[in-house]
Amino acid sequence: MLADFWFDPSCPYSWITAQWLREVVTVRPVELRWHLMSLSVLNEGREDDPEGDPEGYLWLPVRICAAVEQEYGQDALVRFYTALAARVHAPAPEWGPDLFHSALAEAGLPEKPAEAARSTAYDEVIRASHAEGVGLVGDHVGTPIVAVTAPDGGRIAFFGPVISRVPRGEQAGRLWDGTLLVAGTPGFHEIKGPPADPDPFRST
Repeated sequence: MLADFWFDPSCPYSWITAQWLREVVTVRPVELRWHLMSLSVLNEGREDDPEGDPEGYLWLPVRICAAVEQEYGQDALVRFYTALAARVHAPAPEWGPDLFHSALAEAGLPEKPAEAARSTAYDEVIRASHAEGVGLVGDHVGTPIVAVTAPDGGRIAFFGPVISRVPRGEQAGRLWDGTLLVAGTPGFHEIKGPPADPDPFRST
């Protein structure tokens, strides 16, 4: 089974979902492909600013991710995203001028992709990937988006799941099974639980 995962590297809940999916592939026959989307693109033209990003900072990490993927491949993207997310989506976030360079170094990559942060060179690549993911579910949702192609060719796409803790092992597999069951039900649109954990990274 092939699963496509769209994420904005700035989204903390996407990082939790990403870790869940990495657990899923260890307990279910799933091949995972990673794709970029952008909250900056999603919110273009809105009168409000749901992300509180008037300076456009959210463009920086997704542009570097795009540069890494285009120049060094998907495995490099996953390594960089993992190194970056472990720094910024943590109980004590490591913001600072060396953030991107240190994440690139940990991922075994040169510093050059960091130059893309303030460039528009990869924006069309980001927009195209974003449009592909959002086109599966609609622009009324955010990040992450997951789409699954079953062996019979059937396609299931959904936003989320939005979770506050990372399920491990078989628990991750059961959530995967249940999510596909619900999302694959004809006519299904939405399901919600209690409010999100105010401190989602304390035990992930």
